[in-house]
Formats: sequence, structure tokens, C-alpha cells
Amino acid sequence: MKDNKYQIKLFNKIAKIGTDRLDPAVTAFGEDVENADAILVRSAKLNDMEFNPELLCIARAGIGVNNIPIDRCSEAGIVVFNTPGANANAVKELAVCALLLASRKISDGIAWAKTLAGTEGVAAAVEKGKAAFVGPELNGKSLGVIGLGHIGAIISNIAYNLGMDVCGVDPYLTVENALVLNRHVRRVASNKDVYANSDYITLHVPLNAETKHMINAETIAQMKDGVRIINLSRGELVDDEAMAAALESGKVAAYVTDFPNEKTLEMKNAVCMPHLGASTPESEDNCAVMAADEAQNYLLNGTVMNSVNFPSIDMPFETKSRVVVIHKNIPNMVSTVSSSFAENGVNIEHMTNRSKKDYAITLVDVDSDVSEDVVAKITEREGIIKVRVITR
Repeated sequence: MKDNKYQIKLFNKIAKIGTDRLDPAVTAFGEDVENADAILVRSAKLNDMEFNPELLCIARAGIGVNNIPIDRCSEAGIVVFNTPGANANAVKELAVCALLLASRKISDGIAWAKTLAGTEGVAAAVEKGKAAFVGPELNGKSLGVIGLGHIGAIISNIAYNLGMDVCGVDPYLTVENALVLNRHVRRVASNKDVYANSDYITLHVPLNAETKHMINAETIAQMKDGVRIINLSRGELVDDEAMAAALESGKVAAYVTDFPNEKTLEMKNAVCMPHLGASTPESEDNCAVMAADEAQNYLLNGTVMNSVNFPSIDMPFETKSRVVVIHKNIPNMVSTVSSSFAENGVNIEHMTNRSKKDYAITLVDVDSDVSEDVVAKITEREGIIKVRVITR
């Protein structure tokens, strides 16, 4: 543990139930913190922020991390956490709503009904005008789910229970989420299978170089005529120009998005919600609790769970000192780290290593103090990014 308290800077309003998880004996937090050891953030843009050298981690109270410069953090050894599953129930419920909004012209009907205020014969006008808002039922229709993570898996099951024929695709499907899936939900090999066979398509994938504008003129052309598309993940998954053209032609019958912009608000048959996916008090509480726990656990124990740029790693902390070594995932790094201890006469009690793509973390536990010489010896080795010592 540090001689002084760990300093945690808050961006946005982090729910009190989350900050209450921070141990006041070892942490101090607030929006005015300088030289932070950790950051808790919701939607504030950190992309252009210059981080202080002491910063160890950033915990995002939410799933998307587009407001955080991941590559820059990785190179600096800053662990970035998110909170997968914390807002799943909120998004799940909104996804059910979105399916209905895509079908029944509910929002158009509500807006039209409001125009009747102050007129006579409203009941008769409603009966006469309601035919303009007829839409199909979900029962018997096909739904394609792109991304079978926690939310995608749950909405697949709900759609099946609503009588829909559901298929899904996810090359990164985890065993945990596979076990959640109803056995009647068909897994298909590619997005093309979803495009070709679905009356409705819902997107539940992160935004990255691979998924940006995944819904475009080419992919829309592979879909059924009159397909209805739901996007509660990220606006940039959809090419707005292609979507506008498809809605105008009728190739896409409806587009429901949680990410309105100047273009989508002008689109024919588009339903634009003001980013309501995780906007529930329960979701905000869940995200705040998970983010606070992730940051505090890393600060106090070097444990990593739910990081988007570094591997998950944990080991019982039963010795006096723990050295957390963040490094490139290149050959001989474990021996490089261990030899640094041996050269300084320090006996290693426990050691573990995990990697994720280009980066890795090694935890080393010893029953003695760790001198600055040992830290310097490790730090100077090629491929080492950051070294810190946690002492109990």
C-alpha cells in the first residue's frame, strides 16, 4: 500500500453507491483531484487529455470506451476497465421496446394523436386515422442478432419467447454467454447469413475499425426487402448516407437508433431515441459499483478484471510485497522479470503471467521489501512498460 492515499479523480457524476465502495482509509476521491492514480468516468471525453505519469488505471462506468484513448493508455501502461453486463437489463428492456417501435409505428402514432389536442370528436378522428399507423406483429417473424454477448444473448431469448425465429452470430462467443442462449436460437456462421434471412436485425457489437459502418450500402443490399434495423450499440456502426437512401427507397422499412444526429433526425421512417440505453437509476448504480470495485482492486492488489486493453489476472496476495509488471507480449519476458529479482538476491514466493494480444502483465509476490534497485533493474529491460510495488 502507498504511504499516502490513492487519489481517484471523478469525471461526470459517479453514483454515490459506487464511491461508497472506495475505502476512505486508503483512497481519496473527487472531481478536483490532481495527479490521479485512477480515474472514474462515464461519458466525459478523455481522448485529448494529457495523463499524469502517476495514473495507473481508468474505469469507465459503462460498456463503450470510445471516449478513452485506448492505444495511448496501453503504451503508457494505464489499465482501462469497462463494466460489461452492468447495464444489460436496461438495454435489454429498451431492445424489446425498439423491436415494437420498429414494427408498429408507435412513435408516429403518438405524435399524430398529440395533434388532435383541443379539437372536437377526438375518438372519431382516432378511429379514422389509426390505419396510417398499422404495423406487423413480431410473432412469426425472423430476428437476426449480431453480437451474442450478455445483452445479445438475453434479447435473443426474449425474442424467441415472443414467437420469433431467432438466429445470431458472434465469432467471439464466450462459454458463459453460450450457456445463456436458448437452445432454439440458431447460431449462424457469418453476418451474411443474418442479412439474408432476417426480417429484423439488431446490433450488439462494440465500435472498432472492424465494425465501423458495418451496415452500409453493400450489406444492406444483402438484406431482405423491408428489413427493420435496430442499433442500440453505437451510431457509427451504421453508414448514415446508406441508411437514408435505403429508408427512402423502402429497402429498409424502419431504423431505430439510440444515437440521433443531424442526419438520422431527418430520415424517413427513423425512430431516434436520445441515448436511453443505460439511462436507468439501477444501471447507473450497477456501473458505478463495478467501476469503483475494478479500480480499487487494481490499486490495492494489482488484480485486473474486465480490462479492454490488458489481460485479466489475479493471484492470492499473501506476502509482504507485490510487484506489478506491465510489459509487451514478447518472448522471454517472464524470465527477464524473474532474473531481475535473482540478480538482486530477492526470492520469489509466487508468480503469474497473463497476456492479451500485444500486452501482458506479470505479478510477482515476495516476502520482503522491494528496493528501488530491483524496480530500476526491471524497468530498464526492453519491453517493460510500467513497474509498481504494492506493499502491505
